[in-house]
Order: sequence, then structure tokens, then C-alpha cells
Amino acid sequence: MDKISRVMLTSFITNILLAAFKIITGIIGASGALIADGIHSFSDMITDIFAVIGNTISKKPADYEHPFGHGNAEYLTCLVIGIIVGLMGINVIKEGIIKTSNVPNILTAVVVLITILVKLILSSYLLKKGKEYQNDILTSSGKESFSDVISSFIVLISVLLSKVFKYSDKIAMIIVGILILKIAFEILKENISNLLGKQVLDKDYIDNIKQTIKSHKDIIDIDELIIIKYGTLKKIDCEVVMDKNMTLENVHKRIDHIEKEVKEKDKTVANIIVHVNPYENKI
Repeated sequence: MDKISRVMLTSFITNILLAAFKIITGIIGASGALIADGIHSFSDMITDIFAVIGNTISKKPADYEHPFGHGNAEYLTCLVIGIIVGLMGINVIKEGIIKTSNVPNILTAVVVLITILVKLILSSYLLKKGKEYQNDILTSSGKESFSDVISSFIVLISVLLSKVFKYSDKIAMIIVGILILKIAFEILKENISNLLGKQVLDKDYIDNIKQTIKSHKDIIDIDELIIIKYGTLKKIDCEVVMDKNMTLENVHKRIDHIEKEVKEKDKTVANIIVHVNPYENKI
């Protein structure tokens, strides 16, 4: 099991326990909002399953039909996560509208406090690992988990207000549903953009690539540098300026060396193509 799958397994086990804890307590304590929050945690568990599957597929090496690997499976997995989360949000809103108003047991407040703390730790862990491993699946899962922290906080407020306002539980359910929909929209928007071929805009990363290329004395300038993400891998298209009087053989050797060096320095670069423009001194 690789490091990303281990992170997702930790999240999966945590979400199973939290979902069961919330739903059972919500039924005992007569809190529709807590049951809705448990469904939210259950959606986290489902997304963890898809995340592990997507991560496994995305790690498959490049082949004849997929020269840049299978990294886009990561984005397809995130789209599935977004759709599942969105359906959960719609269902929670619907249940909040049609359910009968109840006054939750104070026990639910204690349960919510515990789940807030656990979910806060889990979401921070997922977001940290997503950034560390540059993995969109972990980042999407971390965002979804953080929305659970917010929804649990809303449930806590509804429980505390329920003694003076009997509709607080219904309103909390609807708000939780809206928050779930918001997270779903953000996940879908981000990963549709990635599937369409999102360009890497990290200035430090781009500058490091440029520095590697420009370190070769025959490179006069860089006219264009485009870096596209393919899951955890990247494809680089670059146009450099070189002396027009250089022989084709020397140009080929220099470009070949540059491409190999960039790949050696960054193992996430699956493919790099360097085009050459002739330099003409117009002075």
C-alpha cells in the first residue's frame, strides 16, 4: 500500500466511526441535524473509497495509448466525489424541509463537540498530506472533511438553541445541506478545470524550470514555457532561443541534454518538448 492509500485508509476508518456515532446518537437524541451530519460523514467514507480507487488507477505507468500516464484518473475520481457530495447535500436539504420539528437531547451537544475535534484533526491532516504529496484527491477529501467541521458546529448551535426555538433543528439541517452543496460545487469546478488541461501557475516552480534551462550557455532566452498537469505528472512545452548559426547536430545534443536534466531534477515531469527559435541580432 502506497503512502496516499495509507492516508485515505486512516480517513476511511475515522469516517466509519464518526458516521455511526453521529447517526446512532442523532436517533437516540432526536436530532435530525445530527443525523444529517452523520450522513455527511458517511459521504466522506464513500469518497474515501473512490479516492483509493482513483489513486490506484492514477499510479499506473504510461503506455502506448496513454503516453502521459493515467494521472487524469485523479480528476475523474474527484468529479465522482463532487457528484456524491452534491447528492448528499440535496438529500439533507429535502429532509430538513419535510421533517417534523424536534427538540434534541442535550447528549447530542457532547457528541457534536467530540466530532468537531476529531474532524478538525482529520481535515487538517488530509489537507497537509495533499499539499505535501501534491495530490488533488487528498486535497478534495480534506476540503470535504473540513465542511463536516463547519456543519457539526452548526448542529451544535442548533442543539443549544432548540430549547428556545423549536425550528432550529430543521434550519440547521438545511444550512448543513447548503454547505455540503457548496463544497461539491468547489470540487467539481476545480477538477473540471484540471481535466480540460490546467496550466501550472506556481511561480517558484516555473522559475526553477527556467533556471535549469537557462543554465545552459547556448540558451539565449526562453520565449514560452507552458506546464500542464496530468494528475501528479506534468507535461512541459518550451520555446527557447538559440544562435541560428549553430549546427543542427549541436542544437539536437543541447536540447536532448536539457530535456534529460529537467526530467532528472523533477521526476513528476513525464514529458518535455523543447522547440528552438533562431536568434537574430537586429542591431
